[in-house]
Amino acid sequence: MRHTVIPFGPQHPVLPEPIHLQLTIREERVVEALPALGFVHRGLERLVEARDVPQMIQVVERVCGICSMIHAHCFCMGVEALLGIEAPPRAQVLRVLWSELHRVQSHLLWLGLFADCLGFESLFMQFWRIRERILDLGEATTGNRVIVSVNVIGGVRRDPDAAQLAWVAAEIDRIEEELRRLEPAVLDDPTVRRRTVGKGVLSRDQAWELGAVGPTARASGIAEDMRQTNYAAYGRLYFEPVVETDGDSHARLRVRFRETLASLDLVRRAIRILPAGEVRLKLREPPAPRGEIVVRVEQPRGELLYYLKGSGEKRLDRVRIRTPTFANLPALLAMLPGVSLSDVPVVTLSIDPCISCTER
Repeated sequence: MRHTVIPFGPQHPVLPEPIHLQLTIREERVVEALPALGFVHRGLERLVEARDVPQMIQVVERVCGICSMIHAHCFCMGVEALLGIEAPPRAQVLRVLWSELHRVQSHLLWLGLFADCLGFESLFMQFWRIRERILDLGEATTGNRVIVSVNVIGGVRRDPDAAQLAWVAAEIDRIEEELRRLEPAVLDDPTVRRRTVGKGVLSRDQAWELGAVGPTARASGIAEDMRQTNYAAYGRLYFEPVVETDGDSHARLRVRFRETLASLDLVRRAIRILPAGEVRLKLREPPAPRGEIVVRVEQPRGELLYYLKGSGEKRLDRVRIRTPTFANLPALLAMLPGVSLSDVPVVTLSIDPCISCTER
């Protein structure tokens, strides 16, 4: 039977990311999918040769603006470990607070885009309206809305006062109420279920063998989340990962919606346990890390891994970044065969691809 090979992307009206796939189609069904990477490659890892350690914080934040706080957090944790220092307890909790706000705004961005992909323009607007309020919280407490630039070696550069934290806690409660009102529309709507249930199925064994991470893995029954390693202040927050077992696009939708609510609760509890004290160590000299280390944290899309190597100079010798979308691409290629061509954008978007992260 005749096959047709067509390009999917890198510019597609449904997907905000420039993902490029080569699809082999037979009678409107995908037979094979192959990726083509490098469309927006920027060579950020090479900049380690020209930027000192504090300047590299600004570079890694631009790997992906949507999760810039977590990139900088991971990088700073690695440098601090090489220097043999640890951020103050208050800074550790604030890092968690801002990381979870970043996770919420990332998931809300994705929920809006997923609704738009399915034709729900009004639902798209509702999720993004709520996201704007999360960005307002970030702006009020860090000074910036998206790339917050709040992490430094040895802590954080901002310290919200009691009035700001009380406002954040009250706003989080109101945002959670609004999200719960949207839950039936996003999870139980017949059109949403028809486009997502049973589409792009990834079994638990496939997810494990292909190295899937984050919500993509947890939607297939793998209860793995880097926050369980208790980095920063997560050990004091009694975190439990959100897990589903169906492994289809609707399961990935459910995981992200439930994770949004869980992250709001983590912000609330972080404010509750926030200790008094300094938020930044006073370093006597510019950081000059020596040695090598691997640091792993949980980004909105899954496990983020940084490898750092230094020889005691003001510049690192090597920075290597493994992002969650890069880890999830093999899983996506396993999901697509068998789906109809019209379902390809929905299944692709269900892994929340970030090509900016992948092609750093």
